[in-house]
Amino acid sequence: MVGVGDKPVTHRTAHAVATVALPPALATLLHGGEIQSPKGPLFQTAILAGVMGAKKTSELIPLCHPLPLEDCKIEVVPSADGSEAAIHCRVATHAKTGVEMEALTGATVAALALYDMGKSVGPGIEIKHVRLLEKTGGKRDYRAP
Repeated sequence: MVGVGDKPVTHRTAHAVATVALPPALATLLHGGEIQSPKGPLFQTAILAGVMGAKKTSELIPLCHPLPLEDCKIEVVPSADGSEAAIHCRVATHAKTGVEMEALTGATVAALALYDMGKSVGPGIEIKHVRLLEKTGGKRDYRAP
């Protein structure tokens, strides 16, 4: 674990996104910004799973500092045709180290929950990529090109 004892406490934020390709069988179930599956509402469940994942990041990723998250917001944005869903995870805290891993974990766990709940409807769900879009606080800020 990296020592952060001498670092100042600063306001830290991070924004990550996971993009999930949805097969036509799932896309046809998209109504009002939600997909109802036999297991229940996919996006609402993915949001809850993502928040839980972000809060447990230090338990899942070795040597990751446990951080008290002050905010964690997850939004699932389906494409116009329902063929993809972008899962955005935004986190914030005041700490001595950044929250990038929490944002990435939140987005990833939400994508995995969407995959798990949607697989009964039809095969072909694909978690295409997960990436950090932005982080603030600490030595340097970052914004993806």
